[in-house]
Amino acid sequence: MSAYIIFTREETLDQTALDTYSKIPDKLQGHPVTVRVGYGEIEVLEGPPIEGVVVLEFPDTDAARNWYHSPAYQAAAQHRFKGARYRGFIVQGM
Repeated sequence: MSAYIIFTREETLDQTALDTYSKIPDKLQGHPVTVRVGYGEIEVLEGPPIEGVVVLEFPDTDAARNWYHSPAYQAAAQHRFKGARYRGFIVQGM
């Protein structure tokens, strides 16, 4: 069953760190991932405003966890952590 990692950017703290994160080329390589949403237009229907959304599709939750916890992604993610406050989670598809 497909699984999705969803990130919502709540607040930018350091644009330079986010720019560095976005330029790291290998943060998705070697993993079975499809980018379904990447910072498209947002209309918040409930809750506080957000700055952006990313939706990544994986074949299953194990693949999603393996990517997130991989050394390559964790090294890249340090720039994202410095650059903004995010909420991130895995959800199974139907």
